[in-house]
Amino acid sequence: MNNNSGYWKENLRLVSILLAIWFTVSFLFGIILVEPLNTIRIGGVGLGFWFAQQGSIYTFLVLIFVYTKKMNTLDRKYNVHED
Repeated sequence: MNNNSGYWKENLRLVSILLAIWFTVSFLFGIILVEPLNTIRIGGVGLGFWFAQQGSIYTFLVLIFVYTKKMNTLDRKYNVHED
């Protein structure tokens, strides 16, 4: 297994994990499980509503930063960084 295949294998694994997290928060919590989650109230609104309106956006933003940090580490590990 050469360097490039290891790099892409780790990259695809990271992307898959982050997309699974985003799918869980946005689709499952925001659409499929919205009614059961709405029984939990935070700040006067149901948790399911919060995930549908705010949570998926915040999660996506956090995932962008996590991806950036992890990719910088991965780039340095495989010596493909740009700086």
